[in-house]
Amino acid sequence: MSAPAPRTAEPYTDADLAGFGLRRDRLPVHVAAIMDGNGRWAVDQGRPRHEGHAAGAETADRIVEECAKLGIEQLTLYCFSRENWKRPAAEFQFLMSLLKRYAVEQRPNVTRHDLRFETIGRRDGLPADVMAEVDRTIELAKENRGMRLCLALDYGSRDEIARAARRIADEVAAGGLSPNDVTEDAVAARLDTAGWPDPDLVLRTAGEYRVSNFLLWQISYAELYVSDKPWPAFGVTDLRNALRAFASRDRRFGGLNDPPPPETVDDAGINDGAGDDGAKA
Repeated sequence: MSAPAPRTAEPYTDADLAGFGLRRDRLPVHVAAIMDGNGRWAVDQGRPRHEGHAAGAETADRIVEECAKLGIEQLTLYCFSRENWKRPAAEFQFLMSLLKRYAVEQRPNVTRHDLRFETIGRRDGLPADVMAEVDRTIELAKENRGMRLCLALDYGSRDEIARAARRIADEVAAGGLSPNDVTEDAVAARLDTAGWPDPDLVLRTAGEYRVSNFLLWQISYAELYVSDKPWPAFGVTDLRNALRAFASRDRRFGGLNDPPPPETVDDAGINDGAGDDGAKA
């Protein structure tokens, strides 16, 4: 007798969200995470670095499930960067074996949460057996309609933009595209993320205040949230804290929100809270 199909996970209700101090209309559509501090977390505990990466994969499982239940449309995880090729060979091999295992072990979650499973980045340099398992999971999820879980693999944003520029140059040279047609939309359509929503919120762990060549084009107006905790110690409560912080931010995208009541406007008719580029004065 075959095992019963996994039960589809129940999403949180509005009452559940209210209990977390959240509102559905104030949640980000797309969350992106720079999962930093795995190795340092392990070393700080006197354990080998690879145990930190394994613990980080477990954290990713918890965050994926929570985001799916919250109704987040997309979660993008920075799993392996172009710069990570500088790591020792043994660590690279462990990361690849972990990725292969993760792709297999995510399949019940893909079914349970109706997840779409996709990747961005370069594929040509990654082990064929690893990518075969990743592709099997992508194939399993191709009819799903739930949250998009995107893994950034062998990914670097400058490389992505350069590849998009080469595609545009080739199209212009072939006469299929006019230079006057090279707009922001044209560039975005040739990025790995074409057709996807830009991230609204970028999470960075381990107290690092940089974006590390991650989605540079796409995060132009994203909100940044930095946690001092390393990724293996980052939990569901920390994610909810980040979402509450996001909900409290005034996102103006370089413009102004609705004008305040007349009595809060100064004699020159200028709202004191309006900065030039969405920044508070």
